[in-house]
Amino acid sequence: MQLLEVVDKKTKKQFHQVPHIIYKNDPNWAAPLQGMVEGIFDPKKNKTFRNGKAIRWILLDDSGKLIGRIAAFINFTLAKTYEQPTGGCGFFECIDDEEAANKLFKAAADWNKENGMEAMDGPINFGENYVNWGLLVDGFMPQGFGMPYNPKYYEKLFRGFGFEVYFEQYCFHLDYTVPFPERFWKIAGWVAKKPQYQFKHFDFKQTDKFVKDFCTIYDAAWSFHEHYKPLDPDDLYDFLTESKAILDPEMIWFAYAEDKPIAMFVMIPDINQILIKLNGKLNLAGILKFFYYKKKKVMNRTRIFLMGVDPKYQRAGIESGIFWHQEQIMKQKSHRHYTEVELSWAGDFNPKIIAIYEATGAKKAKTHYTMRYMFDRSKKVTKAPLIS
Repeated sequence: MQLLEVVDKKTKKQFHQVPHIIYKNDPNWAAPLQGMVEGIFDPKKNKTFRNGKAIRWILLDDSGKLIGRIAAFINFTLAKTYEQPTGGCGFFECIDDEEAANKLFKAAADWNKENGMEAMDGPINFGENYVNWGLLVDGFMPQGFGMPYNPKYYEKLFRGFGFEVYFEQYCFHLDYTVPFPERFWKIAGWVAKKPQYQFKHFDFKQTDKFVKDFCTIYDAAWSFHEHYKPLDPDDLYDFLTESKAILDPEMIWFAYAEDKPIAMFVMIPDINQILIKLNGKLNLAGILKFFYYKKKKVMNRTRIFLMGVDPKYQRAGIESGIFWHQEQIMKQKSHRHYTEVELSWAGDFNPKIIAIYEATGAKKAKTHYTMRYMFDRSKKVTKAPLIS
Protein backbone atom coordinates (compact mmCIF):
# COMPACT_ATOMS: atom_id res chain seq x y z
CA MET A 1 0.00 0.00 0.00
CA GLN A 2 1.14 3.54 -0.73
CA LEU A 3 0.31 6.59 1.36
CA LEU A 4 0.51 9.90 -0.52
CA GLU A 5 0.22 13.40 0.92
CA VAL A 6 -2.30 15.63 -0.84
CA VAL A 7 -0.11 18.34 -2.35
CA ASP A 8 -1.20 18.98 -5.94
CA LYS A 9 -4.18 19.00 -8.31
CA LYS A 10 -3.96 15.27 -8.97
CA THR A 11 -3.94 14.20 -5.32
CA LYS A 12 -6.67 16.75 -4.46
CA LYS A 13 -8.84 15.24 -7.18
CA GLN A 14 -8.14 11.75 -5.85
CA PHE A 15 -8.99 12.89 -2.30
CA HIS A 16 -12.50 13.77 -3.51
CA GLN A 17 -12.82 10.57 -5.56
CA VAL A 18 -12.44 8.27 -2.55
CA PRO A 19 -15.93 8.77 -1.03
CA HIS A 20 -17.51 8.23 -4.45
CA ILE A 21 -15.85 4.80 -4.46
CA ILE A 22 -16.97 3.98 -0.91
CA TYR A 23 -20.62 5.07 -1.38
CA LYS A 24 -21.23 4.23 -5.04
CA ASN A 25 -24.10 1.87 -4.15
CA ASP A 26 -25.44 3.73 -1.09
CA PRO A 27 -28.64 5.71 -1.81
CA ASN A 28 -28.47 7.50 1.55
CA TRP A 29 -25.23 9.34 0.80
CA ALA A 30 -25.22 12.89 -0.53
CA ALA A 31 -21.86 13.99 -1.93
CA PRO A 32 -20.69 17.17 -0.17
CA LEU A 33 -19.75 20.05 -2.42
CA GLN A 34 -16.07 19.73 -3.28
CA GLY A 35 -15.60 23.48 -2.98
CA MET A 36 -16.86 23.48 0.61
CA VAL A 37 -14.49 20.64 1.55
CA GLU A 38 -11.55 22.32 -0.16
CA GLY A 39 -12.36 25.53 1.72
CA ILE A 40 -11.66 23.75 5.00
CA PHE A 41 -8.08 23.09 3.85
CA ASP A 42 -7.52 26.57 2.43
CA PRO A 43 -5.74 28.96 4.87
CA LYS A 44 -7.31 31.90 3.02
CA LYS A 45 -10.84 30.63 3.77
CA ASN A 46 -10.53 28.73 7.05
CA LYS A 47 -9.49 31.01 9.90
CA THR A 48 -8.64 27.99 12.09
CA PHE A 49 -5.28 28.13 10.29
CA ARG A 50 -4.50 31.32 12.23
CA ASN A 51 -3.47 29.10 15.13
CA GLY A 52 -3.63 25.67 13.58
CA LYS A 53 -2.31 23.41 10.88
CA ALA A 54 -3.58 20.55 8.75
CA ILE A 55 -2.40 17.78 6.46
CA ARG A 56 -4.17 15.09 4.43
CA TRP A 57 -3.37 11.87 2.63
CA ILE A 58 -4.79 9.38 0.18
CA LEU A 59 -4.11 5.63 0.25
CA LEU A 60 -3.52 3.39 -2.78
CA ASP A 61 -3.37 -0.39 -2.84
CA ASP A 62 -0.50 -2.31 -4.45
CA SER A 63 -2.12 -2.00 -7.88
CA GLY A 64 -2.50 1.78 -7.57
CA LYS A 65 -6.24 1.73 -6.83
CA LEU A 66 -7.66 4.35 -4.46
CA ILE A 67 -8.79 2.70 -1.20
CA GLY A 68 -8.80 5.43 1.47
CA ARG A 69 -8.12 8.94 2.69
CA ILE A 70 -7.72 10.88 5.95
CA ALA A 71 -6.85 14.35 7.22
CA ALA A 72 -5.08 15.33 10.43
CA PHE A 73 -5.19 18.75 12.03
CA ILE A 74 -4.52 20.70 15.18
CA ASN A 75 -6.32 23.74 16.52
CA PHE A 76 -3.63 24.75 19.01
CA THR A 77 -6.03 27.00 20.94
CA LEU A 78 -8.50 24.15 21.47
CA ALA A 79 -5.78 21.51 21.98
CA LYS A 80 -4.53 23.25 25.12
CA THR A 81 -7.93 23.20 26.82
CA TYR A 82 -7.80 19.43 27.39
CA GLU A 83 -6.01 17.56 30.17
CA GLN A 84 -3.55 16.43 27.52
CA PRO A 85 -2.85 18.36 24.28
CA THR A 86 -5.32 16.87 21.79
CA GLY A 87 -5.32 17.12 18.02
CA GLY A 88 -7.73 15.58 15.56
CA CYS A 89 -8.38 13.59 12.44
CA GLY A 90 -11.32 13.57 10.05
CA PHE A 91 -12.57 13.19 6.49
CA PHE A 92 -11.73 9.51 6.93
CA GLU A 93 -12.97 7.19 4.21
CA CYS A 94 -11.73 3.65 3.71
CA ILE A 95 -12.61 0.26 2.31
CA ASP A 96 -13.50 -2.44 4.85
CA ASP A 97 -9.89 -3.41 5.51
CA GLU A 98 -8.28 -3.09 8.95
CA GLU A 99 -4.72 -2.91 7.62
CA ALA A 100 -5.64 -0.02 5.31
CA ALA A 101 -7.52 1.83 8.05
CA ASN A 102 -4.67 1.38 10.52
CA LYS A 103 -2.19 2.80 8.03
CA LEU A 104 -4.34 5.92 7.70
CA PHE A 105 -4.93 6.28 11.45
CA LYS A 106 -1.22 5.77 12.19
CA ALA A 107 -0.23 8.51 9.74
CA ALA A 108 -2.62 10.94 11.46
CA ALA A 109 -1.48 9.89 14.96
CA ASP A 110 2.23 10.13 14.11
CA TRP A 111 1.77 13.61 12.63
CA ASN A 112 -0.11 14.76 15.72
CA LYS A 113 2.63 13.34 17.96
CA GLU A 114 5.32 15.13 15.95
CA ASN A 115 3.42 18.37 16.59
CA GLY A 116 3.33 17.94 20.37
CA MET A 117 -0.05 16.26 20.83
CA GLU A 118 -0.73 13.45 23.30
CA ALA A 119 -4.14 12.38 21.97
CA MET A 120 -6.26 12.60 18.83
CA ASP A 121 -10.03 12.99 18.45
CA GLY A 122 -11.90 11.71 15.43
CA PRO A 123 -13.68 11.90 13.19
CA ILE A 124 -13.94 15.67 13.67
CA ASN A 125 -13.78 18.87 11.65
CA PHE A 126 -10.97 21.39 11.30
CA GLY A 127 -13.21 24.22 12.44
CA GLU A 128 -16.65 24.51 13.99
CA ASN A 129 -18.37 21.39 15.30
CA TYR A 130 -21.77 21.84 13.64
CA VAL A 131 -20.49 20.21 10.42
CA ASN A 132 -18.34 17.14 9.69
CA TRP A 133 -18.25 16.02 13.30
CA GLY A 134 -18.77 12.51 14.63
CA LEU A 135 -18.98 8.87 13.58
CA LEU A 136 -22.45 7.59 12.72
CA VAL A 137 -23.19 4.39 14.69
CA ASP A 138 -27.00 4.32 14.74
CA GLY A 139 -29.64 5.71 12.39
CA PHE A 140 -28.32 4.89 8.92
CA MET A 141 -30.72 7.06 6.96
CA PRO A 142 -30.34 10.12 4.72
CA GLN A 143 -28.37 12.65 6.76
CA GLY A 144 -29.14 16.30 7.31
CA PHE A 145 -26.81 18.83 5.70
CA GLY A 146 -23.46 18.94 7.49
CA MET A 147 -24.11 15.80 9.52
CA PRO A 148 -21.61 13.00 8.80
CA TYR A 149 -22.64 9.76 7.17
CA ASN A 150 -20.53 6.62 6.93
CA PRO A 151 -20.74 2.83 6.46
CA LYS A 152 -21.56 0.74 9.54
CA TYR A 153 -18.15 -0.95 9.50
CA TYR A 154 -16.32 2.31 10.31
CA GLU A 155 -17.01 1.86 14.03
CA LYS A 156 -15.18 -1.49 13.89
CA LEU A 157 -12.19 0.17 12.19
CA PHE A 158 -11.98 3.00 14.73
CA ARG A 159 -12.29 0.67 17.71
CA GLY A 160 -9.83 -1.78 16.15
CA PHE A 161 -7.14 0.90 16.08
CA GLY A 162 -7.82 1.78 19.72
CA PHE A 163 -10.22 4.74 19.62
CA GLU A 164 -12.64 4.99 22.56
CA VAL A 165 -15.85 7.03 22.89
CA TYR A 166 -15.21 10.52 24.28
CA PHE A 167 -18.85 11.61 23.98
CA GLU A 168 -22.03 10.64 22.17
CA GLN A 169 -24.06 12.98 19.94
CA TYR A 170 -27.79 12.56 19.40
CA CYS A 171 -29.97 13.83 16.58
CA PHE A 172 -33.71 14.04 17.20
CA HIS A 173 -36.35 14.10 14.48
CA LEU A 174 -39.58 16.01 14.75
CA ASP A 175 -42.54 15.13 12.54
CA TYR A 176 -44.10 18.48 11.67
CA THR A 177 -47.31 16.79 10.59
CA VAL A 178 -47.90 15.70 14.21
CA PRO A 179 -49.03 18.36 16.72
CA PHE A 180 -46.60 19.34 19.48
CA PRO A 181 -47.41 18.01 22.98
CA GLU A 182 -50.20 20.12 24.47
CA ARG A 183 -48.22 21.00 27.60
CA PHE A 184 -45.26 22.25 25.52
CA TRP A 185 -47.53 24.35 23.33
CA LYS A 186 -49.31 25.87 26.32
CA ILE A 187 -46.01 27.00 27.86
CA ALA A 188 -44.67 28.14 24.48
CA GLY A 189 -47.65 30.36 23.74
CA TRP A 190 -47.56 31.85 27.23
CA VAL A 191 -43.84 32.72 26.96
CA ALA A 192 -44.10 33.95 23.37
CA LYS A 193 -46.70 36.54 24.34
CA LYS A 194 -44.99 37.87 27.47
CA PRO A 195 -44.53 41.62 26.98
CA GLN A 196 -40.98 41.65 28.42
CA TYR A 197 -39.74 39.36 25.65
CA GLN A 198 -39.37 40.18 21.97
CA PHE A 199 -38.79 37.66 19.19
CA LYS A 200 -37.33 38.71 15.83
CA HIS A 201 -36.19 36.70 12.86
CA PHE A 202 -33.01 37.52 10.97
CA ASP A 203 -32.92 40.22 8.31
CA PHE A 204 -29.96 40.56 5.91
CA LYS A 205 -30.56 44.34 5.88
CA GLN A 206 -29.59 44.42 9.57
CA THR A 207 -26.71 41.95 9.37
CA ASP A 208 -24.34 44.01 11.54
CA LYS A 209 -26.85 44.20 14.39
CA PHE A 210 -27.67 40.50 14.29
CA VAL A 211 -24.00 39.47 14.10
CA LYS A 212 -23.32 41.54 17.20
CA ASP A 213 -26.35 40.03 18.98
CA PHE A 214 -25.32 36.51 17.91
CA CYS A 215 -21.85 36.96 19.43
CA THR A 216 -23.35 38.33 22.66
CA ILE A 217 -25.66 35.33 23.04
CA TYR A 218 -22.95 32.84 22.01
CA ASP A 219 -20.52 34.17 24.61
CA ALA A 220 -23.17 34.11 27.35
CA ALA A 221 -24.42 30.62 26.48
CA TRP A 222 -21.09 28.83 26.01
CA SER A 223 -18.43 30.79 27.93
CA PHE A 224 -18.69 28.41 30.91
CA HIS A 225 -18.12 25.31 28.75
CA GLU A 226 -14.85 23.51 29.33
CA HIS A 227 -13.52 24.07 25.80
CA TYR A 228 -15.09 27.42 25.02
CA LYS A 229 -13.42 29.79 22.59
CA PRO A 230 -14.89 33.21 21.71
CA LEU A 231 -16.70 33.49 18.42
CA ASP A 232 -14.93 35.53 15.76
CA PRO A 233 -17.46 37.91 14.12
CA ASP A 234 -15.56 37.56 10.83
CA ASP A 235 -16.33 33.82 10.85
CA LEU A 236 -20.02 34.63 11.17
CA TYR A 237 -19.91 37.17 8.34
CA ASP A 238 -18.16 34.56 6.17
CA PHE A 239 -20.80 31.96 7.03
CA LEU A 240 -23.64 34.33 6.14
CA THR A 241 -21.99 35.29 2.85
CA GLU A 242 -21.19 31.72 1.80
CA SER A 243 -24.59 30.36 2.89
CA LYS A 244 -26.87 33.10 1.62
CA ALA A 245 -28.29 30.84 -1.11
CA ILE A 246 -29.45 28.25 1.42
CA LEU A 247 -30.42 30.36 4.43
CA ASP A 248 -34.03 31.33 5.07
CA PRO A 249 -34.05 34.45 7.29
CA GLU A 250 -37.45 33.42 8.68
CA MET A 251 -35.84 30.29 10.15
CA ILE A 252 -33.24 32.24 12.15
CA TRP A 253 -34.59 33.71 15.39
CA PHE A 254 -33.37 35.99 18.16
CA ALA A 255 -35.04 36.53 21.50
CA TYR A 256 -34.65 39.69 23.56
CA ALA A 257 -35.44 40.69 27.13
CA GLU A 258 -36.11 44.40 27.08
CA ASP A 259 -33.89 44.77 24.00
CA LYS A 260 -31.04 42.67 25.46
CA PRO A 261 -30.22 39.65 23.21
CA ILE A 262 -30.74 36.47 25.24
CA ALA A 263 -31.33 33.57 22.82
CA MET A 264 -30.80 32.47 19.23
CA PHE A 265 -32.10 29.71 17.00
CA VAL A 266 -30.67 28.78 13.60
CA MET A 267 -32.52 26.37 11.33
CA ILE A 268 -31.70 25.71 7.67
CA PRO A 269 -33.43 23.82 4.85
CA ASP A 270 -31.81 20.43 4.34
CA ILE A 271 -30.00 21.06 1.06
CA ASN A 272 -28.70 17.48 1.08
CA GLN A 273 -32.01 16.71 -0.61
CA ILE A 274 -30.71 18.75 -3.55
CA LEU A 275 -26.99 17.93 -3.24
CA ILE A 276 -27.76 14.23 -3.64
CA LYS A 277 -28.73 15.13 -7.23
CA LEU A 278 -25.54 17.17 -7.94
CA ASN A 279 -22.83 14.58 -7.21
CA GLY A 280 -20.71 17.08 -5.26
CA LYS A 281 -20.13 19.50 -8.14
CA LEU A 282 -21.45 23.05 -8.28
CA ASN A 283 -20.43 23.99 -11.82
CA LEU A 284 -22.74 26.06 -14.04
CA ALA A 285 -25.03 23.08 -14.64
CA GLY A 286 -25.00 22.30 -10.92
CA ILE A 287 -25.92 25.87 -10.00
CA LEU A 288 -28.84 25.84 -12.41
CA LYS A 289 -30.01 22.49 -11.04
CA PHE A 290 -29.68 23.77 -7.47
CA PHE A 291 -31.96 26.74 -8.02
CA TYR A 292 -34.37 24.65 -10.11
CA TYR A 293 -34.84 22.07 -7.34
CA LYS A 294 -35.00 24.81 -4.71
CA LYS A 295 -37.81 26.49 -6.62
CA LYS A 296 -39.57 23.12 -7.04
CA LYS A 297 -39.48 22.76 -3.22
CA VAL A 298 -37.99 19.27 -3.19
CA MET A 299 -36.68 20.00 0.31
CA ASN A 300 -39.16 18.89 2.96
CA ARG A 301 -36.67 18.63 5.84
CA THR A 302 -34.93 21.27 7.90
CA ARG A 303 -32.06 21.03 10.36
CA ILE A 304 -31.60 23.03 13.54
CA PHE A 305 -27.95 24.06 13.40
CA LEU A 306 -27.62 26.00 16.62
CA MET A 307 -29.69 26.97 19.62
CA GLY A 308 -28.32 28.94 22.54
CA VAL A 309 -29.79 30.71 25.56
CA ASP A 310 -28.17 33.03 28.08
CA PRO A 311 -27.95 30.93 31.30
CA LYS A 312 -29.86 33.64 33.19
CA TYR A 313 -32.92 32.83 31.08
CA GLN A 314 -32.56 29.06 30.64
CA ARG A 315 -35.41 28.33 33.04
CA ALA A 316 -37.74 30.90 31.50
CA GLY A 317 -38.98 28.75 28.60
CA ILE A 318 -37.42 31.04 25.98
CA GLU A 319 -36.68 28.06 23.71
CA SER A 320 -40.35 27.10 23.61
CA GLY A 321 -41.26 30.72 22.82
CA ILE A 322 -38.96 30.61 19.79
CA PHE A 323 -40.55 27.33 18.66
CA TRP A 324 -43.98 28.96 18.97
CA HIS A 325 -42.98 31.82 16.68
CA GLN A 326 -41.31 29.46 14.21
CA GLU A 327 -44.49 27.40 14.11
CA GLN A 328 -46.44 30.46 12.92
CA ILE A 329 -43.99 30.74 10.01
CA MET A 330 -44.21 27.03 9.19
CA LYS A 331 -47.99 27.31 8.90
CA GLN A 332 -47.65 29.81 6.08
CA LYS A 333 -48.15 28.55 2.55
CA SER A 334 -44.53 29.24 1.56
CA HIS A 335 -43.29 26.89 4.29
CA ARG A 336 -45.94 24.17 4.36
CA HIS A 337 -43.83 21.77 2.28
CA TYR A 338 -41.50 21.28 5.27
CA THR A 339 -42.68 18.21 7.17
CA GLU A 340 -39.66 17.14 9.21
CA VAL A 341 -37.10 18.83 11.44
CA GLU A 342 -33.77 17.39 12.53
CA LEU A 343 -32.75 18.76 15.92
CA SER A 344 -28.99 18.30 16.04
CA TRP A 345 -26.80 17.59 17.67
CA ALA A 346 -27.14 17.16 21.43
CA GLY A 347 -24.12 15.83 23.29
CA ASP A 348 -24.65 13.28 26.06
CA PHE A 349 -22.84 15.82 28.26
CA ASN A 350 -25.69 18.33 27.82
CA PRO A 351 -28.85 16.98 29.48
CA LYS A 352 -30.58 20.38 29.26
CA ILE A 353 -30.72 20.46 25.48
CA ILE A 354 -31.75 16.80 25.35
CA ALA A 355 -34.66 17.60 27.69
CA ILE A 356 -35.70 20.53 25.47
CA TYR A 357 -35.69 18.36 22.36
CA GLU A 358 -37.68 15.62 24.07
CA ALA A 359 -40.23 18.17 25.32
CA THR A 360 -41.13 19.03 21.72
CA GLY A 361 -42.11 15.41 21.11
CA ALA A 362 -39.06 14.76 18.92
CA LYS A 363 -37.67 11.22 18.81
CA LYS A 364 -34.02 10.21 18.96
CA ALA A 365 -33.13 9.13 15.42
CA LYS A 366 -29.35 9.05 15.12
CA THR A 367 -26.28 8.60 17.29
CA HIS A 368 -22.77 9.74 16.41
CA TYR A 369 -19.60 9.20 18.45
CA THR A 370 -16.74 11.60 18.94
CA MET A 371 -13.88 9.21 19.66
CA ARG A 372 -10.46 9.72 21.23
CA TYR A 373 -7.17 7.88 20.78
CA MET A 374 -4.60 8.23 23.58
CA PHE A 375 -1.00 8.00 22.37
CA ASP A 376 0.07 6.60 25.74
CA ARG A 377 -1.73 3.27 25.42
CA SER A 378 -1.70 2.74 29.18
CA LYS A 379 -4.10 5.67 29.61
CA LYS A 380 -7.86 5.32 29.32
CA VAL A 381 -10.17 7.91 27.76
CA THR A 382 -12.13 9.92 30.32
CA LYS A 383 -15.58 10.80 28.96
CA ALA A 384 -16.52 14.44 28.49
CA PRO A 385 -17.88 15.90 31.75
CA LEU A 386 -21.55 16.80 32.11
CA ILE A 387 -22.57 20.42 31.83
CA SER A 388 -24.24 21.25 35.13
